[in-house]
Amino acid sequence: MDDLRTPSTHDHHRHHSPLSRRQFTAVAGTTTAAAALGLSAADATALAPAGPVSAPRSTADWKMCLAVARALLVVDEDGRPLVPGYKKILGSGLPAVRGKAAKKVLVVGAGPAGLVAAWLLKRAGHKVTLLEANGNRVGGRIKTFRTGGHEGAAQPFADALQYAEAGAMRIPGSHPLVMSLIDGLDVKKRRFHLVDVDGEGKPVNNAWLHVNGVRVRRSDYARNPRRINRSFGVPRKHWDTPSSTILRRALDPVRDEFSTAGSDGKRTDKPMPERIRGWARVIQKYGDWSMYRFLTEEAGFDERTLDLVGTLENLTSRLPLSFVHSFISQSLISPDTEFWELVGGTAVLPDALLDKVRDVLRLDRRATRIEYWDPERPGSDDTAHVRAGGPHVWIDTVSEGRDGKVVREQFTGDLAIVTVPFSGLRQVQVSPLMSYGKRRAVAELHYDSATKVLLEFSRRWWEFTEADWKRELNAVRPGLYEEYRAGKAPDDGSLLGVHPSVPAGHITPGQRVHYAANRWATRDQPEAAHIIGGGSVSDNSNRFMINPSHPVDGSKGGVVLASYSWADDASRWDSLDEDARYPHALRGLQQVYGQRVEVFYTGAGRTQSWLRDPYAYGEASVLLPGQHTELLAAIRSSEGPLRFAGDHTSVKPSWIEGALESGVRAALEVHQG
Repeated sequence: MDDLRTPSTHDHHRHHSPLSRRQFTAVAGTTTAAAALGLSAADATALAPAGPVSAPRSTADWKMCLAVARALLVVDEDGRPLVPGYKKILGSGLPAVRGKAAKKVLVVGAGPAGLVAAWLLKRAGHKVTLLEANGNRVGGRIKTFRTGGHEGAAQPFADALQYAEAGAMRIPGSHPLVMSLIDGLDVKKRRFHLVDVDGEGKPVNNAWLHVNGVRVRRSDYARNPRRINRSFGVPRKHWDTPSSTILRRALDPVRDEFSTAGSDGKRTDKPMPERIRGWARVIQKYGDWSMYRFLTEEAGFDERTLDLVGTLENLTSRLPLSFVHSFISQSLISPDTEFWELVGGTAVLPDALLDKVRDVLRLDRRATRIEYWDPERPGSDDTAHVRAGGPHVWIDTVSEGRDGKVVREQFTGDLAIVTVPFSGLRQVQVSPLMSYGKRRAVAELHYDSATKVLLEFSRRWWEFTEADWKRELNAVRPGLYEEYRAGKAPDDGSLLGVHPSVPAGHITPGQRVHYAANRWATRDQPEAAHIIGGGSVSDNSNRFMINPSHPVDGSKGGVVLASYSWADDASRWDSLDEDARYPHALRGLQQVYGQRVEVFYTGAGRTQSWLRDPYAYGEASVLLPGQHTELLAAIRSSEGPLRFAGDHTSVKPSWIEGALESGVRAALEVHQG
């Protein structure tokens, strides 16, 4: 009999359980208001509506909705595309300036936006100083764990040839600016296999789905989703529909506002004027909505269907956040979008940009105070800094004291481009006070957490056939292959890294202790994955597991992204030290791929928690309901001689494309101002 939750048991459990996180979010406004009146939380809950909370439709000004739509589509106020001009500037540069026309420009932050803005302004003849808080690295959230990079980091893995991404790892071919920049800088790219492929590069979609104790191939789920879907207890009408189709059908009426679907299901954008108005209608109608509210109220999902779609389509962690944010991500990348990776790691892109600005870069200079003079600001004539031909911006910086000596240094300029994430800018003193709207945006813009756990293996076991497994396991000792298949192999950690290909010295005693103490009780052994690239999904703590798309030249091993998680799921990994974190991540992989993967584990791993990163303060800005229309104008606006860039100032946060859009825009503002 299938391991299924029966509807009656499911309903009974929900009826008697406390408020879920989603239900709590729905009544939070009532609870807060009641607290202000001196009522208890129980009283507040009693006051909450019995059905779904129905807030009014967005009251955002239509002009603001149009402005957000234009920013999303990267067009000017007349609807003319800006991207062709931006691409031209990235290729041939800004018009040259000479003499007094040249400005003294400070660029704060050497992520993609800051690197591009500094490069463009330097090429044009401006006097640029690029300030970066990090002492040994540029690139922001483009970060590759590797040996021999410009950052001079310690060898990250047992095999010095291996590398893996802490941040950006896949680049959509539909992002024109970053693709143009890659080609213009002669950076080598190759296909990133979002869906796993066979040995000839043909998509097979045979990675695993492992949820509710059920394990199936993705391709089998697409053909027959009933077993997985019923394990969530979804209504009968959804038994035979894949989760991706359920979600697409829910979102299609919204897409109809700005695109049309052909008989083959492929969508075509409407002409630009109507596309802008269509997106503006979406923003006005749903700008104040969370994804949870849309899927329950508008799409009519029951909670079990919501669980299915959230788990398999990577929406669970962001259900309380902005519908518009998630919908944009779903809409700007079509199912047939090609993805690319950079040979040698994504960090080769900031490497190439670094070569263009190395002479104007100052590392280890964290901005602690920004002071500026705005001649158009009331009362600014009284400032002591006003003098003919004097600077308009003063930036105080401090080193991190890496060599034992803390250095404080001040930089001055006519203008500054600030690319620091607002989560970090919150810690910088700015004088005089910026406008209320800007300060509100800095204080309120929501940043999500994301954590990656990477594990190294001496062989690419995910590519193995059963014949490969039998050969390699029996090379450890005769009969080990059958021991694993029968569930009789020792599970006390004695088989960690026992394959002859695993170099000694990287599996610590602490890892062995944690592994043995936290091993899974179930030891079933699925068949060989036999895939290249792609990734698996689980409802265990690992959530998303992604395999390398290509081997590293000269190496027989590989690094697996063993866990990629967001929000609460990410924060829970952060509480573990490395000796615990890596065995836990290995355990999650084993639950999906089988216990036997342990023999190739080298003991080497890397973790990136962007929330705990001292320069990023979070993975990216992931907006709350209403923040597009409430904050976007202030996020992008200038403050006297201060300009603002970074992916958070675009409507494509977390993408390199959004950072480049903002970098070119800010460079133009400075150049033409």
